[in-house]
Amino acid sequence: MCGIVGYVGKQKVVPVILEGLRRLEYRGYDSAGIAVGSPRTALLEVCRAPGKLHNLEEVLRDHPLDGSFGIGHTRWATHGRPTEENAHPHRDCTGRIVVVHNGIVENYLELKRRLIEQGHKFVTETDTEIIAHLLEQVQKEAEASGKKVTLEDAVRRAVKQLTGAFALGILSSAEPDKIIAARSGPPVVIGVGEGEYFVASDVPGILHHTRNIYFLADGDMAILTPEGVTLTDFDGKPIQRELQRISWDPIQAEKGGYKHFMLKEIWEQPRAIRDTTLGRFSLDSGKVFLGEMAIDDEELAGASSINIAACGTSWHSALAGKYMIERFARLPVDVDYASEYRYRNPIPDRNALGLLITQSGETADTLAAQREMKALGSKTVAICNVVGAMVAREAHGAIYTHAGPEIGVASTKAFTAQLTALFLLAIKLGQLRGRLDTPRSVALMEELSRVPAKIEEVLKTRSAQCEQLAAGFSNSRDFLYLGRGIHFPIALEGALKLKEISYIHAEGYPAGEMKHGPNALIDETLPVVVLATRDETDPASKLRYEKTLSNIQEVTARSGRVIAVATEGDTEIGGLVEHVIHIPPAIEMLSPIIEIVPLQLLAYYIAVRRGADVDQPRNLAKSVTVE
Repeated sequence: MCGIVGYVGKQKVVPVILEGLRRLEYRGYDSAGIAVGSPRTALLEVCRAPGKLHNLEEVLRDHPLDGSFGIGHTRWATHGRPTEENAHPHRDCTGRIVVVHNGIVENYLELKRRLIEQGHKFVTETDTEIIAHLLEQVQKEAEASGKKVTLEDAVRRAVKQLTGAFALGILSSAEPDKIIAARSGPPVVIGVGEGEYFVASDVPGILHHTRNIYFLADGDMAILTPEGVTLTDFDGKPIQRELQRISWDPIQAEKGGYKHFMLKEIWEQPRAIRDTTLGRFSLDSGKVFLGEMAIDDEELAGASSINIAACGTSWHSALAGKYMIERFARLPVDVDYASEYRYRNPIPDRNALGLLITQSGETADTLAAQREMKALGSKTVAICNVVGAMVAREAHGAIYTHAGPEIGVASTKAFTAQLTALFLLAIKLGQLRGRLDTPRSVALMEELSRVPAKIEEVLKTRSAQCEQLAAGFSNSRDFLYLGRGIHFPIALEGALKLKEISYIHAEGYPAGEMKHGPNALIDETLPVVVLATRDETDPASKLRYEKTLSNIQEVTARSGRVIAVATEGDTEIGGLVEHVIHIPPAIEMLSPIIEIVPLQLLAYYIAVRRGADVDQPRNLAKSVTVE
């Protein structure tokens, strides 16, 4: 969600912070601000503005700031309107302390009432402001007892009074050239350069300066000064974190000539899938290798079931993964919304394997579900796109998707990379459980290796068709997406993409449930997108296809306008529907990775025609780090 960038070093601090915030714009925000200090100034200087980052830059042109250390923030409103006074950073009564914050302080009203009784005056509607006043009060009480506490000691005492989720960046004019960062929930990364140090809420914010990163864990605090970085826990005990080298090229986070990041990331999917499979299977033996596992093959083979928890797009990939795992490994799979997992009182089973799927690896609900699974005795595996993310660190194994940084809020390449990782896991489990022999495994791996080229073909041959379709359907008020079996999750994902970025109401539905409600919606104004691919080698796929044709006839009989995604060579469907998008043939369990691509393109081009902010849709954030 919110973006945080802090810097202490020899460069001009304002350009460093603004550039970092610009690279975090993909996270979604509605106001921005910066605080800068130096040993020469008595107070920290703060500048804030509602709206996008260019509004803050305009204010800074009229009132320039300069200093040797500072911190900036892009805010996504949770408490209080997106106004200048509610924008971060926030100050205490004296103006000596400033705080930026990502997360939610759940007990802020209780703390605010207490601080008001102690004489503090609040000027914003936010929960964050109480943290600055709390730090002031901690220092005031220490001084009243004849003691003086450092800023880091004050932070340690203050955070123990907070409940909820927080990532903090804190400055004090009384202790120049120092930044305090603390984590309890939302992500915090620390960058180590040559004589300069950075704090950020995500790697892309500082990657253009350094690739050497510390990932803070919950309960970690970092003290940044020109002399270096000190890491402690909230009790002040020194801790060790591994300094990780990030392999992403900063250029990967640029648009590269594309109009939007989303379009660039759609076109990056063949590369993302290749990178996700690289080194993970043998075409000679068909064996799958998942090296980053602390769970041995015997434990994997002995799992009684798999419980998957995920949110949003990742939940759709989990639903598709259920079909893959149950098909190839004959292992029962349950799929939960991560935000609901804890509240259904799950049944403990030490032999069940927990599987968490998340692009960022920092999604609060997914982390909460993971901790619940572990508390119930399950070992957990994470499918994640960010090396070193919290979900991977807390798991017993990780399957990194290697999609590279995904900047657009609406996930595209992370989704197809997740499907690829799930396919690999399904094959691995099938092999371990004796369900897949060598010839079948080799055949499946050969099919997987062909998927990137098939997506490239779709991108080259169907983009123009999707753009043309967008011209005819961009004024529609509603869409219905239909799919059967493993294609139902793709219908859900296609609908989600459209509603996220175009603001058109869209609904995904199992095609077989048409008669149980959705038929009432169909008229000549309703576009219905139907996933009607078929795998000629799979009897179940043939049956699904025949039933789907029946659903299409139900729609057309009621004057609905059908856009079908069908397999190349299918001439039958063209006589039934208004529009057909053909994609290359694939086996039933892999065709979803291909058929989502035209749905992504259709959503993108419709949103562009409607003038929507494709990369940063309203009210949404890239990484949801609060529950």
